[in-house]
Amino acid sequence: MPTLSDLAVRHTALDEADLEWMHSLVSDWQLLADLSFADLILWIPLREGTGWIAIAQMRPTTGPTVYHDDVVGTVIAKGERELIDTAWNERRICREGDPDWSSGVPVREETIPVRRADTSAAPGDPPVQRYLGVIQRSTNLSSARTPSRLELTYLQSASDLAQMVAEGRFPFSGAEPILVRSPRVGDGLLRLDRAGRVTYASPNALSAYRRLGLTADLVGAELGRTTATLCYSDEPINENLMVVASGKEPRETEVEAGGTVVQLRAIPLVVGGGRIGALVLIRDVTELRRRERELMTKDATIREIHHRVKNNLQTVAALLRLQARRLRVPEGREALEEAVRRVGSIAIVHETLSHTPEEQVDFDDIADRVIAMASEVSAPEAQVAPRRVGTFGVLRSEIATPLAMVLTELLQNAVQHGLANRPGRLQVIVSRGCDRLDVVVSDDGAGLPEGFDLESSTSLGLQIVRTLVVGELAGRLAIEPRAEGGTEVTLAIPLPAA
Repeated sequence: MPTLSDLAVRHTALDEADLEWMHSLVSDWQLLADLSFADLILWIPLREGTGWIAIAQMRPTTGPTVYHDDVVGTVIAKGERELIDTAWNERRICREGDPDWSSGVPVREETIPVRRADTSAAPGDPPVQRYLGVIQRSTNLSSARTPSRLELTYLQSASDLAQMVAEGRFPFSGAEPILVRSPRVGDGLLRLDRAGRVTYASPNALSAYRRLGLTADLVGAELGRTTATLCYSDEPINENLMVVASGKEPRETEVEAGGTVVQLRAIPLVVGGGRIGALVLIRDVTELRRRERELMTKDATIREIHHRVKNNLQTVAALLRLQARRLRVPEGREALEEAVRRVGSIAIVHETLSHTPEEQVDFDDIADRVIAMASEVSAPEAQVAPRRVGTFGVLRSEIATPLAMVLTELLQNAVQHGLANRPGRLQVIVSRGCDRLDVVVSDDGAGLPEGFDLESSTSLGLQIVRTLVVGELAGRLAIEPRAEGGTEVTLAIPLPAA
């Protein structure tokens, strides 16, 4: 299905600023649909002026829908829906007198012109109002009955919001973006008057305040003062709370008392140039915040474990290094020094993981440190300076740890055998695709011994590499002589889907 932007650019004359306003409107018009118990369809005039195209649609969560099928992308001619043309031409909200039964159920149709204030006007000049389209509001009346106080409050609030859309006051220009998990109409709703006193509280909103510790009646109370008394009795009052709870600005905040966390979102109601009150949406997010804290604690624990593992590995490496210095047998000393480097490569991965919130690491940093370790063990007269070409990117820890060991072994092998006591070039060439990581470790050293075979090689380092690449990483390993001289080791490692 084409997006709002695709349809607008292809079929309408909306400019970039108009499109931004439409995105702001559509991102928050679920509120209007739920308060209206109605479907919303956004119609924009075609560039040629011959008709209308539907570029967005919203169904209510509070009542039955009228349109079970998507209508986005539908084009209608001018005159085909008179109510849309009337709202556009007369710049006013229009409503049919009798329900429409053409779909088999009674539907009340209403149209709302969409206007935005052009903030690009020169200082001192009044803002220019631009009309962009028409919202069709369709209410399914099949379950019509005597409305409750809650439903009447919803409908009155919807009427005020619709008028704000027609006056270019909703969505709020320059307001902070609305969070995906912001309170919705069904979570809890308070209606405030101009002074910030509660004139209506839905059952869910009242329950949330009861959990905060409210024992008195909420209706008639000043919301800001009441909330501050519940949540900030022994500490300075959060200024943002007073702004939100009074409904003066379109903001969000959270309050906490007695282990209960409640999210508040204010929607000022400005109709006819004056503020008539506000809506405050309320949601109890106690359980959500508890789970977030548990996840944060878990992440911190995992990072601490990686930090301690790194410290323990460094201690083991230090002990092995001390033991190597005491040995008089060169072969034994060399074996312990190799073990120190292997343990060190694993410690590097755990050190990196101890600083990241997830079990993923930027492997380029690890690779560069492993490459630097290889440079340190090369003979001074060899002057080997390994370098990396390409980027590994972010890898999961179960891939990063064995890969770090593989690089350590291959670079160590190239420095100690291929480039022993001779200058040369050593490169790690990386190419990453969507589902595979290709790594080539290339040197221009002495090359492979005659009759070399990876399967029958007795080298401990190569056995470790083969076990890790083929067995643990499920990849492919190839060791071949370079055409220009030297050795080339190729790794092909599959990457899990993101």
